[in-house]
Amino acid sequence: MTEGGKEIERLIELMARLPGLGPRSARRAVLALIKKREMLMDPLARALAEVAATVRECEICGNIGTGPRCAICLDPKRSDTELCVVEDVADLWAMERGRSFRGRYHVLGGVLSALDGVGPDELRIPRLIARVEEGAIAEVILALNATVDGQTTAHYIADQLESLPVELTSLAQGVPVGGELDYLDDGTISAALRARKRL
Repeated sequence: MTEGGKEIERLIELMARLPGLGPRSARRAVLALIKKREMLMDPLARALAEVAATVRECEICGNIGTGPRCAICLDPKRSDTELCVVEDVADLWAMERGRSFRGRYHVLGGVLSALDGVGPDELRIPRLIARVEEGAIAEVILALNATVDGQTTAHYIADQLESLPVELTSLAQGVPVGGELDYLDDGTISAALRARKRL
């Protein structure tokens, strides 16, 4: 228990669950919020409440936004013929930071994992296949993390799309084995996107 009481301890516990924050970092963050309550804590609490009330998943690609469709899916300047498949929203955002891709996205919501009981139906793989079957997409870029589960998922998707008239590519150089897109710099992501190869 902290010196501040159970409410503060609860806040520290919740903050410590965030990626990149452990108990010590969470404690420091909470103390900073308390010290600058009017400048940090109050606006943060309002922003969290607003996002919790308005954020939703895009009905087309799985990105997040505040309407039924995200800004990327609503953008008329983006190409409808290229579809980039990513594991989660963080990977989509990483791809967008590179500003090299001007097509559409499909967020799977994870990767296949026999150990965790995650099969194709737990992911957005059936929806991906349906999108490709609609016929507008000429190229599917598999931008999945270079992990065992990521590569297993990529091979599964490639098998499912094999009979469809679509070019299937994956990210090439610049993405290390075992690497995750969210941790790569913008230049590496751009180089990997430019050097993608046919599967």
